[in-house]
Amino acid sequence: MTSDADDALSWDGDEDRPEAVDRTPAEPSAARSELPEGWKAVGKDSDTVRPAANESAAADAPQPLSTPMLLSVGIIGGVYLLYTVGWIIGGLTLQGSALFLVPAIMYQAAVWAAVLAPALWFLAVWLLTRRAASWVRVAGLIAGAALLVPWPFVMTGAFGA
Repeated sequence: MTSDADDALSWDGDEDRPEAVDRTPAEPSAARSELPEGWKAVGKDSDTVRPAANESAAADAPQPLSTPMLLSVGIIGGVYLLYTVGWIIGGLTLQGSALFLVPAIMYQAAVWAAVLAPALWFLAVWLLTRRAASWVRVAGLIAGAALLVPWPFVMTGAFGA
């Protein structure tokens, strides 16, 4: 048994294999010139490394949402769901008094438009900002949350005033 420091980092029989004998670092020109999918070359001589052949297809794929963005979209989506419920309750609460001013078919169309507005706004922002920056999507969702407040529900409450 020897007290060589390299003995702690090797197994019996390592010296028998040809690849274990050569412990000199590889030349930079001998480095791999193609990266696998999902890897990106950085640092010195990174411009000599080319991406894999299918890297361009991976760059076109949509990126997953980050955790803060996913939480923001979920919270604002929940607010929109509450707005939908608020528009339903508010529309049904005001139905008796509104029918004195507006014909029934017009009132029903307006209530349905108001009930569907939060879902349509969310869908429109989601689809139209797919390739935009995250802050643009959040700004569009917050703008919709400010514009689509169910005022009949807010002003009269669940039981009317």
